[in-house]
Amino acid sequence: MPLPAAPAIRILPETTANRIAAGEVVERPAAVVKELVENALDAGATRIGITLEGGGIERVVIEDDGHGMSAADLDMAVERHATSKLEEEGLLFRIATLGFRGEALPSIGAVARLTITSRQAGADAHAISVEGGRKSAVTPASGAPGTRMEVRDLFFAVPARRKFLKTPRSEADHAIEAVRRLALAWPQVAFRLENDGREVLNLAPAERDARIKQVLGPDFAAAALPIEAVGETFQLTGLIAQPAYTRATSAEQHLVVNRRPVKDPVLRTALRVATRELVTAGRYPVAALYLEIDPEAVDVNVHPMKTELRFREEAAVRGFMISALKKALGVGAGIAFSTPARPAWRPASGWKPAPPRRHCRMASPTRASPKPGWHWCRRHPSRPWPRPAWAWVSPRPARRRCRKRRPPRPNTRWAGRWASCWRPISWPRPATAPWCWWTSTPRMNA
Repeated sequence: MPLPAAPAIRILPETTANRIAAGEVVERPAAVVKELVENALDAGATRIGITLEGGGIERVVIEDDGHGMSAADLDMAVERHATSKLEEEGLLFRIATLGFRGEALPSIGAVARLTITSRQAGADAHAISVEGGRKSAVTPASGAPGTRMEVRDLFFAVPARRKFLKTPRSEADHAIEAVRRLALAWPQVAFRLENDGREVLNLAPAERDARIKQVLGPDFAAAALPIEAVGETFQLTGLIAQPAYTRATSAEQHLVVNRRPVKDPVLRTALRVATRELVTAGRYPVAALYLEIDPEAVDVNVHPMKTELRFREEAAVRGFMISALKKALGVGAGIAFSTPARPAWRPASGWKPAPPRRHCRMASPTRASPKPGWHWCRRHPSRPWPRPAWAWVSPRPARRRCRKRRPPRPNTRWAGRWASCWRPISWPRPATAPWCWWTSTPRMNA
C-alpha cells in the first residue's frame, strides 16, 4: 500500500505564529505583570502602579511615569521583534536592560485585549489597541506623562490555554510574588499594587536594606545578617537570616543579578551548600542576595522567562558565593535574635467559651434523647457528685439491651457500645435494624 503524500511545508499565518510564540512568554497573568513592569522599569519609571482584577485574568493595568512613547514608536512597539534596547548586535552579549527581545507586547496582544496609552513630556498622548493579534490605528488620547497599559480577558483568543489557569486567588498570589521580586531588585522605585480593590503592596522608594526589610517583614529584619564581599570581577551584597530562621520552602530565597530577579540553579546551589551544615534538613534559609557581575560574563538569553542565567565562569561564581556566605554566617554565629512577640488573643467583651460537648447521663433510658442542643443537667458526666452543668443532648437513641440472641459466653466484645440489632426490647416484631445498647449480660429471648 503506497504511503500517503507528505503535506507541503508552508509558512504559518502571522496571527498563528504570534499565538504560538505567546505560549513561551505569556504563561499566566503573573508573566504579563512581570513583562509590563519590566518595560516600565526600562523606561525610567520612578513610580509604578499595578491593578489586578480576577487574579489578573479579567484585567491587568500597569501605570508608570516613565519616558513615554511618541505616536510612531507606539505603532512600532506592538510589532514582533521591535525594541529600542538593542541598537546593535554586539549589545546582545552585554545586556544591561530587563527586556531586549521585543516579544512581550505582541505576544500579549495575540492572546488578550491590549490597550496602550502613552505620552511623552511636553507632547500629546496617543493610544493603540491590539485584540487577538489585530492592531488598530494610533489615535489621539488623554493621559499623564508616562505609559498606561491595560490587558483584559487574558487568553480569550486561546480558550484551551485559559482552562489550564488556576483559581483567581492563586493567580493573584503569583502576580504579587513577581512584583515583590522586582521591588526587591529596584528599591529606588515606588510600587503600589491593588488586587480586586484591596491594596496589597505600597512601597515607597528606600535604600536596599530598608526595602528588603519592608518586603520580607520584621521577623526577617530581626534575624538578618549583612553580606558584603568584593572580588576581582564579582560583588555580593544583601542580607541573610541566621540559621535558626528558616522556611519550609525556598520561596523566600530572593536572588538578583545585575538588578534582574532570577531563580538560577547555580546560585541556589551555592546558597544551599553554604548553609547545609547549619540549617536543619528539610528547611531552607531566607536571604536576599545581590550579585553584581560584568554583563559580558553572563548570558541572560537562555530562558524564555529570563529567570535562569549562564555564567562564563560558573565554578568561580559558585565558589565566590559559598565563601562570602560562610564568612557572613561565621561572623554572625552566636548572635541571639528575638522575633517580635505576637499579641495575645483577647476575646470580645461578654464572650464566654462554649462548654465541651458531652452527653447527659440523666436523660431517661426508656425514650430517645430530646432535640439536640445544650441543656442544664444536674449530673454532668465529668462530675462525681450532683452539680448543675451544661451538657449536650444529641438525637442518639436511648440505651436498650438486646434480647435477640444469646452469645455463647459473656459478651465482652460488645459490652458498653452501640450495635445493630433486629429486635430491641421495645419492638414486638423484627423490623429494620436499629441501634441498641449491648451490655455484658444480655437478656435472653422470652
